[in-house]
Amino acid sequence: MMSDWGGLSAERGPSEERGQAPWSVWSTAETQTSLTPPPWVSPPAPVPAPTPAPAPVSSRRAWRLVLAVALAVVLGAGAGGGVWYVTHGRVNHGHEHVAASGTGRSSYRTVQDPTGYTLDVPKNWTRTQRQGAKAPVVTYDSPDGTRRLQIFRVSENSPAESLDLAENDPGYGFARQPGYQVIDRATGPSWAELTYRYDDQDKGARRVIDHRFEAGDGSLYAVRSSGPESLDPAVVRAPLTAALGSFCPAGANCR
Repeated sequence: MMSDWGGLSAERGPSEERGQAPWSVWSTAETQTSLTPPPWVSPPAPVPAPTPAPAPVSSRRAWRLVLAVALAVVLGAGAGGGVWYVTHGRVNHGHEHVAASGTGRSSYRTVQDPTGYTLDVPKNWTRTQRQGAKAPVVTYDSPDGTRRLQIFRVSENSPAESLDLAENDPGYGFARQPGYQVIDRATGPSWAELTYRYDDQDKGARRVIDHRFEAGDGSLYAVRSSGPESLDPAVVRAPLTAALGSFCPAGANCR
């Protein structure tokens, strides 16, 4: 719509039928300079000058801005992808829910265990071994004796079957332990995990993460991490995360 400054709009401006506005007679001062407006005529309100439009951005500058934004997006996506690969690709080995946070690589050492695999374990933790019902059970204990990491091979048909049996067997299932309570369950195509708490007669309330998975050579293993229930859950999980992210059976290609 056109502006109706000065009463000149086709729709709202003065017409012969309506009579001209009193100040419109004096609006053509260029042709009526000899006339003096009578005192009862008010001069028209000054028309504000239009605000100048911003200078247009050159097409070359606009393209530079577009290219800069696109480059920032690509670089950001690349950086995010790199972080995802480092924190998930190496750690998971098929069990994608395992978090990589809290491992603190400087606090771990790589060991070639004589039972037939390589993995990372916390520095200064003490290794012991005992013979289980079907395979050797390797245990690493913290110096203060409050935290523990256990590794052993299992013989069931799947990680889920092995974990279910370990939990619910009427003779030795850990669901029979005092104060037993499930905290979390998770499963994937080649792994199963159960987090629970129970009351140990000697050590008090304990938190346990039992993770069973298919290793690089197709064999099944269990890795269990435990500690006081009062600890931050991430601290209890950290040794498990490090072990799973580095676990490799002898002779297998785990790169």
